[in-house]
Parts: sequence; C-alpha cells; structure tokens
Amino acid sequence: MIIVWVLVIIVVVLVLYVVGIFNVLVRLKNRTQEAWSDIDVQLKRRYDLIPNLIKTVKGYAAHEREVFEKVTETRANAISAKGVEDQQKAENMLTDALKSLFAVAENYPDLKASTNFLELQRELTDTEDKIEAARRFYNANVRDLNIKIESFPSNIIASIFSYKRMSLFEIEESQVEKAKEAPEVNL
Repeated sequence: MIIVWVLVIIVVVLVLYVVGIFNVLVRLKNRTQEAWSDIDVQLKRRYDLIPNLIKTVKGYAAHEREVFEKVTETRANAISAKGVEDQQKAENMLTDALKSLFAVAENYPDLKASTNFLELQRELTDTEDKIEAARRFYNANVRDLNIKIESFPSNIIASIFSYKRMSLFEIEESQVEKAKEAPEVNL
C-alpha cells in the first residue's frame, strides 16, 4: 500500500512540474507576442509619418524623384512584410532609404528650417527611438523563451508541446558598424 502512495505522489509531482513548465512557456510566448505587437504599433506609426515627410521634402526638392520613389517602394515592402526575418530585412532597407531622404534634405537650407519638416523629423526620430526600445523588449522576451525552450528539462516539455525557437529582431551588421564609427567633423 505504501508503494502505491509513493507512486501516486511521484506522478502528481511530475504532473505538477510539467504543468508548471508549460505555464512558464505559455507566459513567455505571450510576452513575446505582446512585445512584437509593440514593435508593430511603432512601425505603423513610422509608416504613417513617411508620406507626410515625403510631401514636405517634395515641395522643396521636386527633382529628387528617385529618392521619393525608393522611400515609397521600401515603405510598401515594409508594410507587407510577413514574419520577423522579412520584417527585419524590409525595415533595414527602409532605414537606408530614409537616410537618403534626409541626405537630400541637407542640400536645401529652406527645407531644413521649415517647421513642418523639423516637426516631422522630430516625430520620426522619436518613433525610431520607440522602435529601438520595443525591439530591445522583444529581443529580451525572445531570449528568455529560447533559453527555456533549450534548457533541460524544460526542452523536453517544449518539444512535446511543439514550441520552437523564435528569431531576434536585429539590425543589419553594416548599420551597427556605421553606428560605431566616429562622425567626421569638418571645421
């Protein structure tokens, strides 16, 4: 009779352990999805700002048509991107296109002094900062989920319930290297 009780207690403890790990995996997955939603909100805000920015710059630099078309095209690609990897590639391309747009704006002193342009530039910079913060939050949650999925013994339970590793949302290596470079100052 004691052996039966010991076996029942062992089974109950194992079931509770599996339930506990499963609940942790569910919580981490939901946090990661919430974090991706935060990124998505900020990206949509960015997409909404871009047409206004283009209209403002177009008024001053109408002959820079190629730049406007590239920004519009990369914005459309970013909006339609599916999945973390595709979104990551599209966002890197859009960031490069926006850099080109701001480079064009540097050639027009009247545009740089325009309150509309300055406000749009400030809002876009603020949005970029929010995207970066949301990306860090998302990546931290993905890291925690991936660690749990790969760690023993939770990896056994994760594989039973078909949990898969998630991808980080990272910026391109070339952009990281550019950011690390010291700016050139000409006086």
